[in-house]
Amino acid sequence: MSKTDEVDAGLDGRRARGDASRRAVLSHAMDLVSVEGLDGLSIGHLAEVSGHSKSSIAGLFRNKAGLQLATVDAARAVFVAVVVEPAREHPRGLGRLVALMHHVSEHSRTRVFAGGCFFAAVSADVDSKPGPVRDAVRAAMSDWYGYIEVHVRHAAEAGELEIEPDEIELLAFELPALYEQANARSLLYGSDRPYAIAARGIRDRLRRAGADASALVLLER
Repeated sequence: MSKTDEVDAGLDGRRARGDASRRAVLSHAMDLVSVEGLDGLSIGHLAEVSGHSKSSIAGLFRNKAGLQLATVDAARAVFVAVVVEPAREHPRGLGRLVALMHHVSEHSRTRVFAGGCFFAAVSADVDSKPGPVRDAVRAAMSDWYGYIEVHVRHAAEAGELEIEPDEIELLAFELPALYEQANARSLLYGSDRPYAIAARGIRDRLRRAGADASALVLLER
């Protein structure tokens, strides 16, 4: 092996170790934020709960704002992986809409993050605090709500739902609201029951909008 190859191998090894450390720290950060909110996330506190040194965390993220932004980005990637990507196995429109509602409820119910839905926790935390962290949270939530509305619209245009164009926005508002209330009540009462109630509410709302019962099977699990 030439000296150049040795240098490249050393750089690759350090980069891989750095990436692994970053993933491990962010995993702890996401769990911490889901329970304590973004205000509870600091380099010092994260060092205490993760077992990493403050200097190593500071080296990865520079400061608290950098750590917060990286944590939001990491949680967004997890959300896409466990909620959005599995739903893409279903056709656009009602099938994918139902799958999205199912997977987002399971994401919270099975506690992918210790405190339930990460974005439900941080939205309340940053909604009145302007800045880049709120912008990042708002962008993530806008994409999620917009994606739901896209599939409500597809379902209506395909005749899978019988709603007027001016009802699309309302239905897209109502469906995640039921899930978000289930997340909040489950955490408050320590019970899975709110998810069953929310699933029933989503099924009933979609049935009233003209959905065929056979398309709603995922919401009965």
